[in-house]
Amino acid sequence: MREVREWTAHAERILRKRRDPVVVQTLRSATAATIAYVIALRLSPEPAPLTAPLTALLVVQVTLYATITNGFRRVNAVVTGVLVAIAFSLLVGLTWWSLALLLVASLAVGRLVRVEEYVPEVAISAMLVLGVTTVGDTAWARVVETLIGASVGLACNLLLAPPVWVEEAGESIDGLARRLRQLMLRMGEEAAGGTPVDRAERQLLEARRLDHDIVEVDAALRQAEDSLRLNPRVQDSVLHRVVMRTGLDTLEICTVVLRVLARSLTDLAKEREPEPLFESETGAALAQLLSEIADAVVSFAVLVTTHLSASAESAEERLATELRTAAGTRDKLALLLREEAERDPGHWQLPGAVLTEVNRILDELDTEHRTRRLFEELDRVSREQRARMPRLTRLRERLGVTEQMWRNRAGFDGRSR
Repeated sequence: MREVREWTAHAERILRKRRDPVVVQTLRSATAATIAYVIALRLSPEPAPLTAPLTALLVVQVTLYATITNGFRRVNAVVTGVLVAIAFSLLVGLTWWSLALLLVASLAVGRLVRVEEYVPEVAISAMLVLGVTTVGDTAWARVVETLIGASVGLACNLLLAPPVWVEEAGESIDGLARRLRQLMLRMGEEAAGGTPVDRAERQLLEARRLDHDIVEVDAALRQAEDSLRLNPRVQDSVLHRVVMRTGLDTLEICTVVLRVLARSLTDLAKEREPEPLFESETGAALAQLLSEIADAVVSFAVLVTTHLSASAESAEERLATELRTAAGTRDKLALLLREEAERDPGHWQLPGAVLTEVNRILDELDTEHRTRRLFEELDRVSREQRARMPRLTRLRERLGVTEQMWRNRAGFDGRSR
């Protein structure tokens, strides 16, 4: 029995590796480069046509959308560089000053033809072609090899389905939410006791560092959004992208508000040192409220990264329950803070700011607020799509693929999924 369990666990690890996006991308890139080289050996006059596998390797990006856009831009960049090199070869040879002129001309032309990040590729192609003896033959051989590599790269993405990076983006969002939770818990523990100024300043610094985490999560989400575009394996890609993007926007707002809250608590610590920030009952209420909001933040992250309708409904019910509990604690905290303000009317601004900031976080996590935000974002994306691709939009409408069908198919009748 033990051997069976070990064999099953080993099989599961192998299966996970096979589905791992990094493994899938590595195999796709190697396959595309090898096939491009084999084809180029037959079609190119060069004895070692390495431009073809190099182009295929660079064209096969992590998503089908990126492959198509990068493929056309790279072919455009290489062909432009070859044409510039041919023009220079007819006028001058290869000298230090002609090389300088070639680089300037290539970089300038590359920006004119809008090859985006492949502007240096224009200059590289021009230098490689100008530096050989048989300029004409080598130039057109390089064009042929580039076209072969780009074509093979596009074909591999059509035949070998590219990985979908949604799970990795979901893990990034979940990780951000849990870091927010840990910081909230520490801030609550400090508020319940005496908070020295140096500890309050460290918490403020940690809150500011969350901006770097948001940048990393945003990059992961952009990769996931690209992997959903033009991917035949994914239905309702617009809905998936909007749900996760609006979810990250909400967490980003919560992060900003939490940083402001940390600043208020730091200022309060400076003002009241060496006394505690709040009276014992008020501090305990604030600690409890931050703990409840921290749990709600994690539940919110689970909600926006859940793909099954039943699981999403359960996550939303849990989030709604946690927000109701937090709202009750917030009301209790408001009464305690008002009593403190009545006893000390000269120092009510900072405690009032603390209450305002926790209210803002609760409002951002509210399920009704989120549903309204999702509807607005879906309407905006739909309008942009109709304006950008009117013919495709009319075709989808004829086929009955409408925004309302996206919502109904995902169980989007007031829920977040």
